[in-house]
Amino acid sequence: MPRIENWSRLPQAVRDHLIARMRDRKISLDDLNRLRLWIETSPIVPEGPWYKDFGSFKLCGEGALPKTFLLEGQIAKGRKL
Repeated sequence: MPRIENWSRLPQAVRDHLIARMRDRKISLDDLNRLRLWIETSPIVPEGPWYKDFGSFKLCGEGALPKTFLLEGQIAKGRKL
């Protein structure tokens, strides 16, 4: 199983998309800090679709790459971490 990629190793298009979703969904600095702390643990993620629920938002990804953010009430697909 892969480990989630850190920000500096993400493709530019993925970073741009995540930044746009952070702004669209008004992800707070406190939320981003919780996300940062989790990513710093270098968590193992499944090969296919997955999501991590942080309460006020969800991070969705596939394999090592995070793909998007969802708000609290939005339904995520894939394996819950």
